[in-house]
Amino acid sequence: MEILKYSDIDLVETIKRSEEDVNKVLGIVSDILDNVKNNHDLAIREYTEKFDGVTIENLKVSEDEIKEAYDTLDDSLLVALKQAASNIEKFHKKQIPHEWEIEVNPGIVAGQIVRPINSAGCYIPGGRAAYPSSILMTVIPAKIAGVKKVVCVTPPQKDGKILDAILVAADIAGANEIYKVGGAQAIAGLAYGTESIPQVEKIVGPGNIFVTAAKKLVYGQVDIEFPAGPSEVLILADETANPEFLATDILAQAEHDPNASCFLVTDSEKLAIEVDEFVKKLTEVAPRREIIEKSLSKSGKIIITNTFEEAIYITNEYAPEHLIISTKDDDDTLSHINNAGSIFLGSYSPVAAGDYGSGTNHVLPTGGGAKMYSGLSTEAFIKKPTVQRITKEGLKELSKTSVPIAEYEGFFEHANSFKTRLKDDWK
Repeated sequence: MEILKYSDIDLVETIKRSEEDVNKVLGIVSDILDNVKNNHDLAIREYTEKFDGVTIENLKVSEDEIKEAYDTLDDSLLVALKQAASNIEKFHKKQIPHEWEIEVNPGIVAGQIVRPINSAGCYIPGGRAAYPSSILMTVIPAKIAGVKKVVCVTPPQKDGKILDAILVAADIAGANEIYKVGGAQAIAGLAYGTESIPQVEKIVGPGNIFVTAAKKLVYGQVDIEFPAGPSEVLILADETANPEFLATDILAQAEHDPNASCFLVTDSEKLAIEVDEFVKKLTEVAPRREIIEKSLSKSGKIIITNTFEEAIYITNEYAPEHLIISTKDDDDTLSHINNAGSIFLGSYSPVAAGDYGSGTNHVLPTGGGAKMYSGLSTEAFIKKPTVQRITKEGLKELSKTSVPIAEYEGFFEHANSFKTRLKDDWK
């Protein structure tokens, strides 16, 4: 990893992520979307054969395929998936907002109700690895919110099947339907609907540059959670942190993707050197060494600050997807943090805990998006319409506020909707 002194760097340049330029594939993706929109399943099958190298007759996963997946899945993994699902469910149930109302003025009662969206599509990536955890993270919040139809899409393997763990996780989470399709064509299917794939109201879940571009282009036709890019971690630590623990967190993030970003920010030069030494040592024996080395070479940095206040400033400017805080007073440090997707406090809270089963969601904003967005939650699948109930006396009093404003803005029928109701009392 590159070790830098804060006093010697241009912070804006230093904290830039390994960006995937979505714009450069928008043309390609736009053509895919149009083809699927016009030719439906035929286009999806053509793209699946072209990009995944497999011919799919029935896009929808059958009940028999799900049953077979249960029969062949390792028992210990089945138990782990069920326990992870239970933890995720417990956490996300607490996120359901409450309905409420308030008397704004006498005779004017206003409030908010809670209603789920009707349908959602969950994209589960393939490629370098299989992600049953992502199914739990996307489907469970939707089902808790009350979404009636939750549809999963994921790329097929070379044999035309979906991995057992993916199918079982989808079933445990409560997915209504699963389809063997990935990439931009899957997003198009969910956005526009085909003979096989139902149209949905919202699409969530991580994916590659083509998936991200597709979600960007269909936004408006459907809702999406937020733009997402390569995974990232920032570790905020002082001299009390365990350097070996931090090194494992850096490698855990780096093994995701050659474009993953890994930062350690600390006011302790001793810790910085020790962490770097552990990173080198552990990388030598890491199963995904090639990916880790590419990631750390490209976007692995250790920044040494003069003060801990500087370290906190850098953290908030970076707005990491994942933030690990390992300091002598983690709660005090946390009180100064404004921007982060998901935060992990103390020596025994690795990011991987949130990835798999502590209950929090691992679908998180990247690329500084944590300054504007929160991670995926139950509320992402919920609408909160406002409601008002007004008596005649309440309306009469409110007319003193509303009618002058409406008439000033030139909306005379707006004003008349008050006056007509109050014609016996209007002066």
